[in-house]
Amino acid sequence: MTTHTGPHPTRRLILQGATCVALIGLGSLPFAPARAAANDKYPDEAFKLKNEADAIKALYGRTAEPSDKIKLDAPEIAENGGVVPISVATTLDKVTSISFFVAENPNALAASYKFPDGTIPAVANRLKMAKTSNVTAIVEADGKLYSATKEVKVTVGGCGG
Repeated sequence: MTTHTGPHPTRRLILQGATCVALIGLGSLPFAPARAAANDKYPDEAFKLKNEADAIKALYGRTAEPSDKIKLDAPEIAENGGVVPISVATTLDKVTSISFFVAENPNALAASYKFPDGTIPAVANRLKMAKTSNVTAIVEADGKLYSATKEVKVTVGGCGG
């Protein structure tokens, strides 16, 4: 009978060795971490503007046309202006961005999202609204701008009236 005087290989040592071999094997694969495109700059100027039309122009450089292919879902009456649920979905093709504007807020641009190719063009958010206002969703699709607008009434004190 032979006895082994050195340390016995444990499950932990075997798994560590296998992990090292796997990581070394990955080192030869050509991949790079995901990075934002060089021209994807945060639109800080658009977020500062008070007027909706000015904010749309600052963000997109042009105006939008209304479209029935955009489904803007928002409550008719929001009892709490601090958390107004808003969602947008569209059947437009080649959507690259969706943005929300609240005309009567101190800053009109409330949120803006960019979509990589192949992403389902739908967004849901909770917006803060200062008072009753139109909410506009702008969808950029195939190089053009489309919009949908809905008025949301914000009640005072959450009493529903």
